Amino acid sequence: MTEATNVLGGKLENCCTSPMTGYYRDGKCNTGGGDYGAHVVCAQVTEEFLTFSKQRGNDLTSPVPMFNFPGLKPGDRWCLCASRWKEALDAGVAPPIVLGATHASALEYMSQEELKQYAVEE
Repeated sequence: MTEATNVLGGKLENCCTSPMTGYYRDGKCNTGGGDYGAHVVCAQVTEEFLTFSKQRGNDLTSPVPMFNFPGLKPGDRWCLCASRWKEALDAGVAPPIVLGATHASALEYMSQEELKQYAVEE
């Protein structure tokens, strides 16, 4: 298995381990065959985005213990579905992202320029 790369062409960095994120709950926005949502965008969620997501039927603020999901609050980092981040971008409510922790496959959904506009300063 090859090592995952980020949208900048480097090694995929950790997104968050508290709460533990990623499709594989490994702290990284890795993806694979079973990840139909493409959870590849490392975002720092905002209140505005969380409200938007809930209105679209995906409540990210309520805990779901059976999936080891604590519920998110503004400022948390989380591996979002690429299509949801793009939808939020188009609606004007996209949260900032961490480029080094966003999987290269995100570029199948949006441009590097779009991603860079929302980059978190580290």
